[in-house]
Amino acid sequence: MVRQFHWTLVSVAWFLLISGAEAQEISVPDPLFQSDEVLDVRIVAPISTILSERPIDEELSGTFQYTNSAGEAVEVDVKIRTRGRFRRDKDNCWFPPLRVNFVTSQTKGTLFHKQDKVKLVTHCQNSSKYAEVLLREYAAYRLLNVMTDASFRVRLLRITYVEDERDKDDDVRYGFVIEHRDRLARRLGKAVLQISGTSPRSLNPEYANTISMFHYLIGNTDFSSVRGSKGEVCCHNHVLFGNEGEAVWSVPYDFDQAGFVDAPHAAPNPRFNMSSVKRRLYRGRCIHSDHLSTTIASYQSKRDEFLQVVNELEIADNRSLKSMTDYIEKFYKILATEKRVNSELIKKCI
Repeated sequence: MVRQFHWTLVSVAWFLLISGAEAQEISVPDPLFQSDEVLDVRIVAPISTILSERPIDEELSGTFQYTNSAGEAVEVDVKIRTRGRFRRDKDNCWFPPLRVNFVTSQTKGTLFHKQDKVKLVTHCQNSSKYAEVLLREYAAYRLLNVMTDASFRVRLLRITYVEDERDKDDDVRYGFVIEHRDRLARRLGKAVLQISGTSPRSLNPEYANTISMFHYLIGNTDFSSVRGSKGEVCCHNHVLFGNEGEAVWSVPYDFDQAGFVDAPHAAPNPRFNMSSVKRRLYRGRCIHSDHLSTTIASYQSKRDEFLQVVNELEIADNRSLKSMTDYIEKFYKILATEKRVNSELIKKCI
């Protein structure tokens, strides 16, 4: 066992070679997600109605505006409704997450070409703490983007919300949009699997290990890679992708319950008797443990890039930046000690 978890330059090089091969098979994201620059946009819509009624079946009309790289104003008609479950509840969030449905006939030639129904993650509450929470969840997606191209891309927005029903001051907040699962499926060359569940043995073992380690990195236990919530399509905060006769890729999203994000509304998963969301618990599969040494080597090789993602998030305050950095560094202290790898990863697999 000691020799199995000896990390060498050969292990890292092998992983990078395999990653490069996989990257060549995965096409590039749509233009919207090819840049990490903050995009300034305006959403003109019946904001008060959205906040009070939280429509889930009805879409309300609005416009989506931004300035393109040539300095030209672009305006596209959209339909907007709320989405989600926990954060759509008024008791949990003052401002719900939204789904923005673009009129696709108007998006050709714009940054939003081929974007249709896009998830918009919003600020939840009107406080500086929740502004930081949003940035931290955005950073979590970016960390996974560093680790694998088979992940949902995100784009950070500085949004001016303009009320079109009454005389009300504009409200400027950060938010971010998430790549649609159909667009990710196109990049992967796979289909979205609309099934009730799958088995751990059907998952691509190398990819499954990468994702299990990512959940451990960010301190997330609010997910299932093989089962959906009761009565829902698989999986809980994961989407399945695959083709007939091939292994399944289970891709995660929604990280607001993770310790790395540290949202005030987050609560420890009651299944695991945890005292804090900031505690880590490895939920990787024992049947994939043969690949664990390579997975660890791959994460070791990405440390500087992870820290760069955090350090480049200049709009976050210094306290939040330090907290994110410390949380990542604690992860690497675990990986650096064979005893802790054995006790906190190998022996905790499921």
